[in-house]
Amino acid sequence: MNKSGDGSIDIKNCTLSELEAWVASLGESPYRARQIMRWVYEKQASSFEVMTDLPRTLRDRLENIGKISLFSIKTAARSGDGTLKFLFAMEDGSAIESVLIPGKSHHTICVSTQLGCALGCTFCLSGKKGLVRNLSAAEIINQIYTIRRDFLPKEATVNIVFMGMGEPLANYDNLLKALRILTDPFGFNISHRRITVSTAGLLPQIDRLSRDLPVNLAISLNAANDALRTRLMPINKTYPLAELIAAASRASLPARKRITFEYILMHGINDSLQDARDLASTLRRVHCKINLIPFNEHEGAGFTTPDSLTVENFRQALSAKHFTVMVRQSRGRDVAAACGQLGYAHLSS
Repeated sequence: MNKSGDGSIDIKNCTLSELEAWVASLGESPYRARQIMRWVYEKQASSFEVMTDLPRTLRDRLENIGKISLFSIKTAARSGDGTLKFLFAMEDGSAIESVLIPGKSHHTICVSTQLGCALGCTFCLSGKKGLVRNLSAAEIINQIYTIRRDFLPKEATVNIVFMGMGEPLANYDNLLKALRILTDPFGFNISHRRITVSTAGLLPQIDRLSRDLPVNLAISLNAANDALRTRLMPINKTYPLAELIAAASRASLPARKRITFEYILMHGINDSLQDARDLASTLRRVHCKINLIPFNEHEGAGFTTPDSLTVENFRQALSAKHFTVMVRQSRGRDVAAACGQLGYAHLSS
């Protein structure tokens, strides 16, 4: 179990099984761990003192050796479309961005897993300054915790998408721990069907995730041939398309689930009808759906957004091949909260 910098145990870094083992090491019954998790995630307790069904002696001891970390919000920027982008201050002085996308029937929280990113995708602003560090499980959890506590009604239906800063599968252990807390009935109690992990294509971790926890998987594809994908996404040199598609095909998913392939459309790069035909051919044997994302422009990007007719023609070409295709309209562009735009201004060069 990881300790915080001050030597204490952060409850939000602990899965239920880890917390049970810890309280047992203190000479307490394992059910105390369930009580603690309920206080933290259901009752949103910020101290052990308020946990009145724990013995006073245990509460006093937990105050000395444990902690319940919290995030403070440095800024909250509201887009014209209602999207909220948050800049959270962390204990080491760094900051991370997350996004809340409100909806009629449910809300979506877009979560970051790293400060920066090491993968160097040429179209992504968030990774331009490289990787600073991984986020801890608690730092991942606190993004969701704070947004739900301060900006959503308790009964709100929430989808969680790991599509913020960083490559989630490159921070696998902390990601998995956060996922277990999110889905635990004593944690956030969110169905795995409402959680999506996006990846640029780290094959060993794709295989691990499909075995460890049946959340939704989204793969950022963006090209239907190795030459172009390697140009756009250097990770393709390590895990080329054929291997990536094979990994997607063998991913163990529950009934009625399909892998999502994300395809960012860039004008004159990957948005032609031939590109659509090539994509259909590449994915012909994979049980999947396709999300088309018109490129979100930013200064110095070197790419531009295709016009709406080009996007629609691309969609129709895929639909004609019997794929389920959606065009994802990016939210929060005016506050740099859209796909690929998070965090850049707050990272050191």
